[in-house]
Amino acid sequence: MTARPDQRRRPQRRPQHRPQHNAHAAKRLFDVIAAGAGLLLLAPLLLVLALWVRLDSPGPVLFRQQRVGRHGVLFDILKFRTMVARPYDDNGRQITVGRDPRITRAGHFLRSRKLDELPQLINVLQGTMSLVGPRPEVPRYVDCYPPAVRADVLSVAPGITDLASILYKEESEILGRAADPERAYVETILPVKLAYYQRYVREQSFWLDLRIIFRTLAAVLR
Repeated sequence: MTARPDQRRRPQRRPQHRPQHNAHAAKRLFDVIAAGAGLLLLAPLLLVLALWVRLDSPGPVLFRQQRVGRHGVLFDILKFRTMVARPYDDNGRQITVGRDPRITRAGHFLRSRKLDELPQLINVLQGTMSLVGPRPEVPRYVDCYPPAVRADVLSVAPGITDLASILYKEESEILGRAADPERAYVETILPVKLAYYQRYVREQSFWLDLRIIFRTLAAVLR
C-alpha cells in the first residue's frame, strides 16, 4: 500500500542558532568599528605614551604576555610596558602586588589611569579580544578554574574591561596588604571574578556592553 503524501516521513530540520550567531556578528562589528575609531582618535596620545615609555626606561614599548582566549586558544595580549623588562617578581608571581619595585615612573601613571591597556584595541581588531568580556588570564591561573566554570568563561571572547575589572580597580593594593598575595588572589579574588565572568556570559547583550564601557570610563576618570 502506497503511503499518502502527508503520511510520508518528513526530514527533520536542524535546530537553528541564527539569533545567537547574529548577536555574535553584531558584537564583532561593534568591536571592529569602536576599536578602529579609538585607535584613530587616540593616535596622538598613543604616540606620546609610547615615546614616554621608551625614554623612561630601557626595554620595548609594548609588553606581550601569553593569555588564554576563547575556547582555550592562546594569544599574546598587548600593553604599554609599565615595568622594567623582567616579567616576574622575585617569587615567580605573575601578579602585581602593591608598590612593586619593578614598576617604572611612567608605569605608575599609566597603571593609575589604565592607559597601559589601550594597545589592546589592536587585540580587538585582530579578533583575539572584545571590548567587553571576561578578562583573559595567564594559563597558570586558568588551570585553577573548576572545569564547568572554565568551559563557561572561555565560551566567549575575553575583553578589555568587565564588571570585575571595575570592582577590582585597586587589585594591586588589595594584594599588597595580604600576607600571601598569591594565595589571596587564587582563593579570594579569583572566585569572585569568575562569578562576575559567568554572570556576563549569561546576561551578555549590546546594552550591557555599553553600560560596562561607560562605567569603566567613569571609574577611570574618577
